[in-house]
Amino acid sequence: MDLVRKAEISISQWYRNGERKALLVKGARQVGKTHAIRRVMRNENANLFEINLIETPEAIKVLETATTIDELIIGLSTLSNQKLVKGRTVIFIDEVQRCKSMVTKIKFLVEEGSFRYILSGSLLGIELTNLESAPVGYMTTIEMYPLDFEEFLQTTNITETVISSLRDSFVNRTPVMDVVNQKMLDLFTRYLVVGGMPEAVSRFADTNNVNDVIQIHRDIQSLYKLDFTQYESEDKRLILTNVYGLIPAELLKQNRRYIVTDLKKGLHFERVESTFIWLRNAGVAISTFNSTEPRIPLKLNEKSSLFKLYLSDVGMLTSEYGMTTKNLLLTNSPKINAGGIYENAVAQELYSKGFGLYYYNSNRLGELDFVIEHEGHALPIEVKSGKDYIIHSAMNSCLENTEYQMNEGIVFANCNVSRRGKITYLPIYMIMFLKPNDKQIVLDRIEF
Repeated sequence: MDLVRKAEISISQWYRNGERKALLVKGARQVGKTHAIRRVMRNENANLFEINLIETPEAIKVLETATTIDELIIGLSTLSNQKLVKGRTVIFIDEVQRCKSMVTKIKFLVEEGSFRYILSGSLLGIELTNLESAPVGYMTTIEMYPLDFEEFLQTTNITETVISSLRDSFVNRTPVMDVVNQKMLDLFTRYLVVGGMPEAVSRFADTNNVNDVIQIHRDIQSLYKLDFTQYESEDKRLILTNVYGLIPAELLKQNRRYIVTDLKKGLHFERVESTFIWLRNAGVAISTFNSTEPRIPLKLNEKSSLFKLYLSDVGMLTSEYGMTTKNLLLTNSPKINAGGIYENAVAQELYSKGFGLYYYNSNRLGELDFVIEHEGHALPIEVKSGKDYIIHSAMNSCLENTEYQMNEGIVFANCNVSRRGKITYLPIYMIMFLKPNDKQIVLDRIEF
């Protein structure tokens, strides 16, 4: 199945605006960057010249040594049958992490102006750490993630009219028709099983075969572990593999917090902190940090040594748990502890929308699964997979504390829309509608 991605809108806008800035498309392996770029350029009838630096490593030397645009044209033309036409061609350099000199080269190429440039690749946060900051004013950046739930709905018979109606229910806090609500809850469960990696989603849409999905996820995991081997020393690759491999087990715990000593008794966070940063920058894990106070700015209260770690794709998480877990989810079995799975899906949705992720934990008040900044206030979020979703003492206590200035708390669960006091109960699938505040803050003119 050919999946359309939200990021394609931004890619198309970049092309149509005609800006001379290069476009950088970031994201973890297999999230669909190359496919999205090709589709947009095809739809725009662009003259695209594509070169992949893994498949054609000779191009790296051309990019590194060319001192004029004519040298670049000659060098690239010898490696491909595609034509380069000044003033028309868009040069797409894929797997750009293999050419570190692009950090400095892109400014020269953009200023010269004969072509427009798209750069894409994986591990850009690891291999090219200065790529975004070095060419200030010369680069537009887009980050891609696994398909979110709304994108996943392309594989179903849910129409835009239904989605619009559900969005209205979210905005107005009004209940959804029961049959529609149950259908959407069932589809969200399917999303937990399949996840948002494009190949897995397409294969499941075509075959309905969960075994195929698991195999695709295992293949992607193998690519991730190959990255650990290729890009890091022997000592660090072992730690990376162990830290990454422990995430599913940590999410089975009641509080989901990642405990460093579970890796090795007596191990201190400072010794492995760079490993967690590596996984986050590579796009294969999502961090949610502890905020010592659930008030804005949350960053000011961040305690980075206390955190939860989620996989970048919930389908890959359930594949790690195996077929039995997927079957229990699909049959809505009460035997399964799905709390960590639901939290992973919510973390994934919030992170892809640009929210900074925090949680709050107090020995006296209890724990909030997530706290985010939304419309100028701290917004507490609880994620419930079971039927006891109205039990949330920590949220009650925080909402009652006037110092935290919380206007509302949200509980996402297998329920319909309802409201009790300051707490709104929303069906779990409505996480797709929670987005950052787009309102601009207009300041009065200040006379000096």
